[in-house]
Amino acid sequence: MSSVFRWDQAYRNKGLKGLRPHPTPGRPPRLSVSQKKRLTTVLVKGPLAAGYRTDLWTLQRVAQMIRKQFGVAYHPCHVWKLLTRLGWSCQKPERRALQRNDVAIAAWKRHRWPHIKKRSPTWGPSGLPR
Repeated sequence: MSSVFRWDQAYRNKGLKGLRPHPTPGRPPRLSVSQKKRLTTVLVKGPLAAGYRTDLWTLQRVAQMIRKQFGVAYHPCHVWKLLTRLGWSCQKPERRALQRNDVAIAAWKRHRWPHIKKRSPTWGPSGLPR
């Protein structure tokens, strides 16, 4: 009920102008809309294009890149908030052993695994074939 009461009071005091949305109070964003678009472009190109040795964005790297490109300092925790507002999500790279042999793994899956895995019975519980 309190919202309806406030709307009624705003309408009585200021008319339709009183019902218009007001900007949310708070600190203005550090990056402009165009800077955020440029940031997204740089992120899409990847960390290798930005001069890093590995193809992995970290919060620290993004914070460094923002400082270098736009002259704005962000703490890595706040970089995460900025990235989520831009539609980015956390992606953890899959860890794999350095000694991994993909050819041997594929051969094992093709030849050995079918003999090990459990097979479903050819006859179902009702006695009818599946």
